[in-house]
Amino acid sequence: MTSDSAVPAAETPVASGHANTHSTAGFKSLMLGSIGVVYGDIGTSPLYALREALVAAGGHTAAGVSNEAVLGVLSLILWALIIVVTLKYVLILLRADNHGEGGTLALMALAQRAVGSGGGASLIVLLGIISGALFYGDAVITPALSVLSAIEGIKLVTSAFDAYVVPITIIILIVLFGVQSRGTARVAAFFGPVMCVWFAVIAIAAIPPILRHPEVLHALNPAHAVSFMFHHGIIGFVTLGAVFLAVTGAEALYADLGHFGKRPIQTAWLYIVLPSLALNYLGQGALVIGDPTALENPFFLMFPDWALVPMVCLATAATVIASQAVITGAYSLTQQAIQLGLLPRFEIRHTSESHSGQIYIPRVNMLLLVSVVLLVLLFKSSSALASAYGISVTGTMVVTAMMGFVVIWRVWKWSPYAAAALIVPFLLLDLTFFAANLLKVFDGGWVPLALGGVVILLMYTWRRGSRLLFEKSRKLEFPLKDLVAMLEKRPPQRVSGTAVFLTSDPESAPTALMHSLKHYKVLHEKNVILTIETAPTPRIDPAERVRMEDISATFAKVTLRFGFMESPNVPKSLAIARKLGWQFDIMSTSFFLSRRALKPAAHSGMPRWQDLLFIALSRTANDATDYFQIPTGRVVEVGTQVTI
Repeated sequence: MTSDSAVPAAETPVASGHANTHSTAGFKSLMLGSIGVVYGDIGTSPLYALREALVAAGGHTAAGVSNEAVLGVLSLILWALIIVVTLKYVLILLRADNHGEGGTLALMALAQRAVGSGGGASLIVLLGIISGALFYGDAVITPALSVLSAIEGIKLVTSAFDAYVVPITIIILIVLFGVQSRGTARVAAFFGPVMCVWFAVIAIAAIPPILRHPEVLHALNPAHAVSFMFHHGIIGFVTLGAVFLAVTGAEALYADLGHFGKRPIQTAWLYIVLPSLALNYLGQGALVIGDPTALENPFFLMFPDWALVPMVCLATAATVIASQAVITGAYSLTQQAIQLGLLPRFEIRHTSESHSGQIYIPRVNMLLLVSVVLLVLLFKSSSALASAYGISVTGTMVVTAMMGFVVIWRVWKWSPYAAAALIVPFLLLDLTFFAANLLKVFDGGWVPLALGGVVILLMYTWRRGSRLLFEKSRKLEFPLKDLVAMLEKRPPQRVSGTAVFLTSDPESAPTALMHSLKHYKVLHEKNVILTIETAPTPRIDPAERVRMEDISATFAKVTLRFGFMESPNVPKSLAIARKLGWQFDIMSTSFFLSRRALKPAAHSGMPRWQDLLFIALSRTANDATDYFQIPTGRVVEVGTQVTI
């Protein structure tokens, strides 16, 4: 029922409704909130990143790690944090917002709007689909890897706990996904303070090892990183794939831009998160320089024995918070994908009265839980899972850099050479990381690629099928203006009240109207042809929400516009139409929808298996009545059969 995602770019007014959202909450509380939500993933990377990188650098033996290798790996990690996170994301990409919103699909809509229709727009949609699909791969691995790595700290207390690591992890994950339907607003209040304690503790714990081995500070010199890569050949390249674990979670900075705003996210990174991460990595490096056997688990071995159990508990809390951020990200990505016409309508529940962005999608939650638990059972340890991590994130980063180039060139109006000079160095770095991560494909990297591949197939099939269906329906339908002229000339019997006909094509007579005339041979006093459009902006100013146009004395066209971050609410929006002079009473209004039963045609624009997949997807789509929040008692559904 929504118009296809190919929304005309030219007629998109600037959404001004979002400009002041962040000024209402205090800057400090937004910064605290961003530390809890945005930095959970990257903040828990020290649990495994340096260990995995050093193991890779030492050729998988503890004895193989020289002090020079430790400094080289540390230097790579620190400079990855500075270049990839600080320069690319914090300083450049946070400025490329789509009316305050960030994330790959918001960037896709912005780039698509800048390019206009044509081949370039299709390529950008494809890039958006790829990055969105890869994010789901990440959303499955992050909770499994983070929680596993935290619980593994118990093994250092006593090896008797070995057998319980996987069961405890699964219980925590089931509880985490189980509470999603209650909403996260109440718990989220604690996220910021818990993560602040986490960052303070991991920074303070690193100071004694650094004081014992101050030579570790030489790692701040990038020459060590260059020398390591130069002298280690293929091992250096493999290590680079593990070094990348330190920057996973960087894309969350951009994705959560709409929730917290640019300045709080930037300030939190530069003054709290980056310094404490750098200190912690240096502390772990100093520990390994002093005692190479500490490579077993350098993060937890920085703490005295008495602090191990409290630290495992704090790490578990931090990793649950990191997982929560990714799960919430998966919900909002799904909502954007539905609105942009990349996925069928799913049931979306709002879990907060005050925050429209807090949503829960039961189907996505269930799929994520099943996938995460399967991953934990399949890989059983964080080291094994670390090899599966990284590919999806590097893929997302490569695509983000490409779309960033389009935005800097077309939206910021830079010359293509200046835009390339800014973005190409980052793109080359991302591609290097991507290539290094591809070496992990057979060790488990196939998991996010397979997950991403499935999502890409579903999104592509849904988008293509919807377009074919729209074109096919259009050929069969009668022009609306001709029908209205005929009805005005020879009017059928009238009944009191208003009929609202939902359609995705306002130029053609809706199927439900044609069937109503054919079978009931009556017409309401007032008839409204209602179209719902999705704009390529996150939100629409209420003043721009409704467009009305009278076709005749008894027919009118109404277009409701929603941003891709909004949940369409038809009755609420029609209340705005009332202020524009439309006499509208919900109790004397009937909504007519056509429900299409799809059958595969002998010759369609897609292969037979894709036809069947599209039909299966359309059957899983949530009811339009629920999705548009129309009162069920006022709806008349007319069934039609369409071959595709």
